[in-house]
Amino acid sequence: MRPGNPVVGGYADRMADTPPGGAPHPSPPPSPAGPTYPSAAPQPATGPVVVQARKSGLTWLRVLVMVGAILFIAACAVYMLFELGESLGVTALLIGLGAAILPVPVLVACFLWLDRYEPEPMKYLVFCFAWGAFVSTAASLNVNGWAASLFSDWGLPDALVAVLVAPFIEELTKTLGPILLLIFRRREWSGITDGLVYCGLSAVGFAMVENILYLGGHGYAAGAEQYGPATGAQQVFLIFIMRILLSGFAHPLFTSMAGVGLGIAARSADRRVRFLAPVAGLLLAMMLHGTWNLVPSLVQATGEALILLYGYIGLMVPIFFGMVGLAIWLRGWEGRLVERTLPDYVHAGWLTPPEVASLASLGRRHSARRWARRVAGDAGAKAMQGYQLAATRLALLRDGLRRGLDTKPAALARIAQEEQQLLAEISACRQVFVGRDPQAPVGIWDGVRYHLVFPDGVRRAVAAPEEPVVPVPVVLAPPPMPATPGGYRPPAGPYGPPYRVPPPGGLPVSRPTGNWGAPPT
Repeated sequence: MRPGNPVVGGYADRMADTPPGGAPHPSPPPSPAGPTYPSAAPQPATGPVVVQARKSGLTWLRVLVMVGAILFIAACAVYMLFELGESLGVTALLIGLGAAILPVPVLVACFLWLDRYEPEPMKYLVFCFAWGAFVSTAASLNVNGWAASLFSDWGLPDALVAVLVAPFIEELTKTLGPILLLIFRRREWSGITDGLVYCGLSAVGFAMVENILYLGGHGYAAGAEQYGPATGAQQVFLIFIMRILLSGFAHPLFTSMAGVGLGIAARSADRRVRFLAPVAGLLLAMMLHGTWNLVPSLVQATGEALILLYGYIGLMVPIFFGMVGLAIWLRGWEGRLVERTLPDYVHAGWLTPPEVASLASLGRRHSARRWARRVAGDAGAKAMQGYQLAATRLALLRDGLRRGLDTKPAALARIAQEEQQLLAEISACRQVFVGRDPQAPVGIWDGVRYHLVFPDGVRRAVAAPEEPVVPVPVVLAPPPMPATPGGYRPPAGPYGPPYRVPPPGGLPVSRPTGNWGAPPT
């Protein structure tokens, strides 16, 4: 908690490292005066104009793309409903649909649980799920059927379709939806976690429709046709145990390999990584899917049931738990990224070290929301949630700038504008809960030590603790205003006029004055 002191060996140096996702571009160490920005910034007179022109020019294109995507997915949904209804019958379709939907909320909740630091927009999550459920299944159904007919004409067994064709077309089409999202909405990708979420939801949608076919067709329809409805219900129960309870993770596991590759590509500025990482992840997903389909084919060919047990316990289960461990570790990546990135804004005066510490984990964020609810009611809890989300987005924006994800003048102007908006949002959210705790003593942080008013009414200076945590919100003492030229200037928030500090080698960075507190952690 010493933003005014040299940062070498201090709190900023102890920040967590960034996990794989493209090596960050080298940048000078944070200056006590504030974050450094690319020197090749767009001219203020023309930069915003270019951004605004491009933004308005893309509005109609984005609307057309959105409408086209909705209509295309809806057409595929109608097609799949017609195909399943015609091949299964109404009764088998309804039974298969009811059984296949049961695990979907659980699987979707697991992927949403991974994405709690910076939740993705619901419309993109629905898009990926619907893409996998309808577009991918429609394409896979036709390609697999065409391949089965072709292999039959060649005298080849149908099992080869499951091993050689199905993994290719199914993984390709399941991943194509998230790939389109990466191309058109790359800013919505914060790393590997988002890749796992988008691709995982696409796979869950695909598995749901595929399970309708197995549960309704191979389960109820086949059993009821031969031995009656009771046998059909019994087969539905057995297939439910095998396909959902024991191997319901299969499709999300396969496609998560492609999600890792897409997540790495999203946070890399290297063109080779952007191309090779998704290709490698997609190939790994196809190979894993093909191996999974090969195991029952070998059991059928050899009659050795132990092959299925060895393949399940010896291969798939370890890979599954390995991916679960990776996902849990990546879940905290955005928290560690906040710890590593936001100290730039600490040195600029926008934040204090305790605020960064309070954002470092989901547990601390939950405690901060409880504190805000206690001192400011539901409005305080909502404001704290908005503050945490804006701070996470600010860290992601800053990390992308460090990595060199956007280097064009128009993109840099957009980043500067978005940064101003996020800082203003942080200021507005903080205003709701700061200064409302009646149990908090009056304190001021001057950049070196705390000045706290004790119960006897005397104000005393207290040194900062070693850990960057303070139990009470404090006020930042405004430093003297220097005479500096104009430049980049975040908006003046509710805490007073901006205070501009020129960092070496970069554009000036503003610092507001007034009440800047941090929740207890």
